[in-house]
Amino acid sequence: MGIENLVKNDLILTRLDALFNWGRSNSLWPMIFGTACCAIEFMSAVSSKHDLSRFGAEVMRFSPRQADLMIVAGTISFKQAPILKEIYDQMCEPKWVISMGACASSGGFYDNYTTLQGIDQIIPVDAYISGCPPRPEAIIDAILAIQQKIKAGSIKDRHRDFKGLLDA
Repeated sequence: MGIENLVKNDLILTRLDALFNWGRSNSLWPMIFGTACCAIEFMSAVSSKHDLSRFGAEVMRFSPRQADLMIVAGTISFKQAPILKEIYDQMCEPKWVISMGACASSGGFYDNYTTLQGIDQIIPVDAYISGCPPRPEAIIDAILAIQQKIKAGSIKDRHRDFKGLLDA
């Protein structure tokens, strides 16, 4: 039974953006960049109690070429910043980023010369999750916020004008 039999002589009209964004929002492939305790909290969000797969984000990828959502969970040092940027650059477009926890969002309580004071200095961030460490419900809320952002967006290039510390 194909779509032709279902629709028959009816006409379906939609915008190409709306069709693509519907598919993208319901099939996120996240990649976790976990460096500290926030990564442990993320593990509980994908466990059976909270079940992140209910929201279309169940296929965890550990290769940036297969992921479209990066979740940065934990402290990022200046030595790790070029690695984070390279992994972000390897992801296919369109791509989204969630900054998870106080350390990834603002450096947390590590206000020293080795800690990056927020990953938004290196890569563009679409959603922030507060907390130290954040609860699994906050992770689910950020996934839902990303899905709403995708549905409202366009298929054109995003973040074209973003310039981070490591951009030439």
